Parts: sequence; C-alpha cells; structure tokens
Amino acid sequence: MIVEIKNLKKVYGNRTVVSIDHLQIDAGETIGLVGNNGAGKTTLFRMLLDLIRPDEGEILSKGIHVAQNDQWKSYTASFLDEGFLIDYLTPEEYFVFIGSLHHQSISHVMDNLKQYEEFFNGEILNSGKYIRDFSKGNQNKIGIVAAIMQNPELLVLDEPFANLDPTTQIRLKTLLKHLKQGYNLTTIISSHDLNHVTAVCNRIILMEKGVIIKDIPTDENTLKELKAYFSE
Repeated sequence: MIVEIKNLKKVYGNRTVVSIDHLQIDAGETIGLVGNNGAGKTTLFRMLLDLIRPDEGEILSKGIHVAQNDQWKSYTASFLDEGFLIDYLTPEEYFVFIGSLHHQSISHVMDNLKQYEEFFNGEILNSGKYIRDFSKGNQNKIGIVAAIMQNPELLVLDEPFANLDPTTQIRLKTLLKHLKQGYNLTTIISSHDLNHVTAVCNRIILMEKGVIIKDIPTDENTLKELKAYFSE
C-alpha cells in the first residue's frame, strides 16, 4: 500500500468539498479519478501533495502522514497545472533544473529526453522559447514529462489530456501504458475524458460533491457504466 486516506474532510465556508472515510491505493495501481467539475478531485490532489491542509483526517504515504513529514517528496512527482512550471526558463533549462533536484547530470537529462521526442512532436526542444510563450497544451507536455523523468514511485497528474491535440492524447495514452507495464509505478490521473482514462487505468474512482460514489476495477463494461452514470 502506497497511499491511505482516513476520515478526510475539507470544508470551504459552509460547503464540504471533500469527504472520504477511507481510501487505499496499492503500489503499482493506475487509478483514474473521474467526476464533474466541483467533485473535489483537484482539492484531493492538493491535500495529497500537502499544498493545502485538510480540516479533518489524514493522508498517509507509505504509512507516513504527508503533512508531518517530507519523506514522501523523494518518490512522488506531480503535475497539476502550469503553476508547477518555472515560466521564465526554456524547457531545457527547466528539465535540467528538475533533474538536478534528483541528482541527474545534464547529459543524463538530455539523453533521457530523447525518448519523448515523438510526444513533443518537434515543438518543445531547441525552440529558444521560454515556457511562458508556449501554448497551454505544450506547457502541459513539459509538465508531464518533467514529472515522469523524476522516476517516481507515485505519479499524480491532474487532467493530463486537457489542451492536447488528438494525436498527442493518443501518444500520452501509449506513454502511460508503457510506464504501467515497465515500472512498479503507482499513477493517479484525474480526467474528464472517460475513454482515455478507462483505457489507461485499472481502477476507476468516481467522485461527486467530494464523496466517492463508485470505486471499481476497470473491465469491458466500465466505460459504458460511467457514460450511463453521467447521462442520468
């Protein structure tokens, strides 16, 4: 088990945005977190990464309370939005900076980036542009790869398919499937794209108004079941 949530609650004003009694995520699982806007997905991620604190309850990473110890940061990587980027750097400078935090040399980082050339589609490297001057979709590509190249045990991605063109969405799906097969990586992905998330993830957690409504293993009926739920 890599993540355990107990009696978690986050309240803004008089509105409870997250209320989870218990949730357990085992090492190696690929979790798809789905739900309409306001379901509490991003708030849950921000508590998992200790960016905001819950009002009640706790989140444990490998048994350690994330709000009380920084040990989880060494094996956790994430990309939630462009706020995670350093927008006055070029992509190369940013990748080298992220690599340096994990004791990766410049040559190692640049060699590592070669495997993402197809995903970048010739639009990221050697452009001479600052990150702030890229489109939202290309900023997403930079953030996703920067998270993956840290070789984490736990990877957290918030709406990774958003703002990507169809070709890049398919390439990202292939990349995530490859990571699932090749490494004992635990991945938690939130997405509004039911097709992509059911194709990539082996477990789906459906949230509505901060509460977990469904927690199901992915099978050939999952996509149909989710579409039926959201069509009601």
